[in-house]
This record gives sequence, C-alpha cells and structure tokens, in this order.
Amino acid sequence: MAIIELDPAFKTVYGSLGNSVLRRTPSGKVSLIKRADMSEVEWSEAQGAHRRRFKRANAYARAAMAEPTVRAHYKKLAAKGGKRAYNLAVSDYFKGVNLLQRS
Repeated sequence: MAIIELDPAFKTVYGSLGNSVLRRTPSGKVSLIKRADMSEVEWSEAQGAHRRRFKRANAYARAAMAEPTVRAHYKKLAAKGGKRAYNLAVSDYFKGVNLLQRS
C-alpha cells in the first residue's frame, strides 16, 4: 500500500481519478481504491429489496441532516461515539427511529 502525505494546503481530497476513487476515512486518512463495476450484476429479489430499503434510509438521513434540530442531535451523538452523524441517521432508520416526526 502506498502512503501519501499531502501538503497542508490540501485540506480536502475527494473524487475520482480514471477508474479509481479517492476516499477519506473518518480518521482523516486518504485511500485510493478501484471503482467497483456493478454494471453486469443481476440482483436477487432480496438484494433488490434491501437496496430499496437502503435508498429510503439514505433519503431519511439526508432529510435529517437538512433539519437543524435533528442534525444537532445526531452531531452530538456522533461526537460521543466517534462516528458520523449521517451514518447514525441511516442506522436509526433501520432501527425504526424517526426523529423527523417529533420535530
């Protein structure tokens, strides 16, 4: 694995380079990975159903991050657990928690 140290002028690095993707981990490390080719995958019915659930979970998380009070709640929880607020919102969707109904 190659290790790249970036100049402090580069605070954010993301995107793609050809058939590779730059990705930053929550700890701040940057990795370059090969882009997945999913063009010929045939999903089973269960996989399709799960992908639809994940689509709804992401929609909930985007809506939660757009609501200031809900976003603040998730940011507070994320800071305690060393996680990302968006990921906690996705997780809550699968657990049946909907904070948007309360606000």
